[in-house]
Amino acid sequence: MSTTASKKPKAAAAPKAAPRSSAPKAKTVAAKPAPKIAPVSPVTGSAPKPAPSAQPAVVDAPKSVILGPELRKKELIDDVVARSGIKKKDAKPVVEATLAALGDALAEKRELVLPPLGKLKVRREKDMPNARVFTAKIRQSKAH
Repeated sequence: MSTTASKKPKAAAAPKAAPRSSAPKAKTVAAKPAPKIAPVSPVTGSAPKPAPSAQPAVVDAPKSVILGPELRKKELIDDVVARSGIKKKDAKPVVEATLAALGDALAEKRELVLPPLGKLKVRREKDMPNARVFTAKIRQSKAH
C-alpha cells in the first residue's frame, strides 16, 4: 500500500537586512518624468488633432419687460363696444362668456391658439390654497 503524504511547501527565507554602515547616506535624485507623448491611433497611425480653442461668443442680455396698466374686465367690455359698435348690454354677456371659455380651456390644460392674441401654452402649474398659478408662454406674431 502506498500512502500519499502531503508535502507542505517550504516557506521562503526572509531576506537578510543589509549591513548598516556608519557612512552618511547619499541623497537619491528622483528620475525626471518622461515627456508626454500624444497617443497614436491604431487606425490611422497618427496622433489625433487637438481640439480647436473655444471662441468667445456675444450673448444678448435678457430684456426687461415693462408692464403697463392692467386691463380690467370693464375696460375690455368698453373697448369691445367701441370697436364693434354694438350696445354695451349686448357686449357684456359675450365678453363674460368668452372669458369663461378661456378660463375653462386653461383649466383643462389646453393650448390656446387665438390670433391676433397669439398662441398660449401653459408651462407650469402650481396649486395654492386659494388659487392655481399658471406660468404661461404667449407667442405673438410680429405682424400684429
